[in-house]
This record gives sequence, structure tokens and C-alpha cells, in this order.
Amino acid sequence: MNYTRILIGVAIMAIVTYIPRMLPLAIFRKKIKSRFIRSFLAYVPYAVLAAMTFPEILYSTSNMISAVAGLLVALVLSYFGRGLLTVALSSTAVVFVVEQLLKWMGQA
Repeated sequence: MNYTRILIGVAIMAIVTYIPRMLPLAIFRKKIKSRFIRSFLAYVPYAVLAAMTFPEILYSTSNMISAVAGLLVALVLSYFGRGLLTVALSSTAVVFVVEQLLKWMGQA
């Protein structure tokens, strides 16, 4: 195990994650007054999270049907304001039940 290489890798990762966090503080010293930019920056984390997780939701199960069923349940429960734990457990349960039904029917 090459500890020098590991330490260099950790240092590079630290720099890469530190720069995007520090640049806005260094560049924008005054409060951002533009309503458009403030709202854009407020929604960036949600958009990035959705872009990273959405494809994985569809391909995380053995069958696309169960993934879509779980996604639909999660979307409906989220729309009606249910909590994160309720949404996660319910969609997981739906995926499990649909997977079992598909296995029982011989489609998985």
C-alpha cells in the first residue's frame, strides 16, 4: 500500500471540494440582490440531487416495473406532504411487493 499516493489523493480531493465552497465567499463579498440569481442558487442543490438520483432510482431494482411503481408512490406521497421516512418506507415496501408479485408471475 503506497501511503504517499493515498495522501496525495486525499489532498487533491480536499482541494477540489474546498474550491467550490470557498470561491463564492471570495468572489461575492456583498449580498446578492438579484432575485433571479438568489432563487437560482437556492434551487441548484435540489436540481443536482435530482439529476444524480433519478437515473439510479430507475435502475436500482431487478425490474423497471417495480422501480416505476416505487417512484410513483414516492412522488404521490411527497406531493401530499408526507414525511421523508413515510415516503422512503412506503416506496420501498411497494418495490418489494411488486418484485415479489413479478417473481410469482414469472416475469422477473
